[in-house]
Amino acid sequence: MEQSNVIEVKNVKKKFKVFYDKGTSLKEKLLFRKRNYYEERWVLKGISINIKKGEAVGLIGKNGCGKSTTLKLISRIMYPTEGSIEVKGRVSSLLELGAGFHPDMSGRENIYTNASIFGLTRKEINERIDDIIAFSELEEFIDNPVRTYSSGMYMRLAFSVAINVDADILLIDEILAVGDVSFQAKCFEKLKDIKISGTTIVIVSHSMGQIEQICDRCIWIENGLIREEGIPKFVDDHYLTLMEEKRLDRIEEEKIAKKGKKAEESVVRITEAETKEDVKSLPELPEFCGPKAVRRGNKVVEFTNVFIRNSSNDIAEVFRTGETIIIEMTYISHQSQVSTNFTIGITRDDGVYCYGSSILLDSNHVITANETGITRIILENNTLLPGKYYLDIGAQNADYSPYDTICSVSEFRITSPVINEFGILSLKHVWEVDGIKIEKAAH
Repeated sequence: MEQSNVIEVKNVKKKFKVFYDKGTSLKEKLLFRKRNYYEERWVLKGISINIKKGEAVGLIGKNGCGKSTTLKLISRIMYPTEGSIEVKGRVSSLLELGAGFHPDMSGRENIYTNASIFGLTRKEINERIDDIIAFSELEEFIDNPVRTYSSGMYMRLAFSVAINVDADILLIDEILAVGDVSFQAKCFEKLKDIKISGTTIVIVSHSMGQIEQICDRCIWIENGLIREEGIPKFVDDHYLTLMEEKRLDRIEEEKIAKKGKKAEESVVRITEAETKEDVKSLPELPEFCGPKAVRRGNKVVEFTNVFIRNSSNDIAEVFRTGETIIIEMTYISHQSQVSTNFTIGITRDDGVYCYGSSILLDSNHVITANETGITRIILENNTLLPGKYYLDIGAQNADYSPYDTICSVSEFRITSPVINEFGILSLKHVWEVDGIKIEKAAH
């Protein structure tokens, strides 16, 4: 093992026996032998990872790719089928919520039990127990049985113990997804402090934000093999882009299958809901709304469709930074001479609100909606940086009372041929060094 490394994973492979219907008793095993049939499933197919002291490494990949299995192998909860793993130093792990906790014991008693598993003596635990309890913020519940705890309280206690054992290596598997926002922020700050102190951190997460905030290096595991590793931002973007392409391919396949099914139907059905008189009986989430859409309003003015188009006026779901985006909304008004303010908003998939605009904000007045009509907003040379975004649309009264507001009505993606900026949007800029201008290179 190299002196600078604290974890060395060498060509590790791991397989599991997956039983179709395993018999549990001797009688079942004798009478129903077919139940003992199984298949061998290789979760890891040969991965090698070297992690240095004080390094923070993130593991990403879709469910079932082998991320959690890798952490369990490093923590010696299980052992590899082939290959070797060497670990130098005390390991503290947060792999499963409340693992090692006894439900009938109090929080205080479980602190002693759990900390002793990590290798602390009773004297060391006595010296740290006040800090553990204070960090968990469970003072008033600490002497209650942990079976009375919520999942968030479990996480608080487990995390508080794990970070107070002075471990050389800290392994975390998605556990930070549990708990309230303030405690998650507190955990992140503590992890940063732990990292500064020289502790090695290996974290599995589906949150790219967590990986980019904490980690020095990111490893993308796919189908039991390492597909890419490097700077978290670059690897995350490549991973998200591929996942989005696969998602869009599935949507396209579903659309083609749906069109084929409709083509086989010779009868065209006209429902009562297609008439103006019955338009209010349309479902709350019509077909043009995405799966995450949330709708509200009194439907005095109602959206009937929304399209996201490119500069060629073609419907599109993927755009490049700098490309024109056209948002087109069709509507129907159920009353005459309705004063209407049309709005749009754009939110990144991590919840960051990126942009919002409305006719009232731009022109200081509202318009009178026609019986049926089309509203378009043209976003010329959009400056959004690569990522997934959700579109909000709205039709409002002049006092912002909603006629029809649909959040996350559609989603779209921004890509770029090269990643040379980070954040939400691109800002026009010029570098100057010692009075010499450095122009942005063309790609």
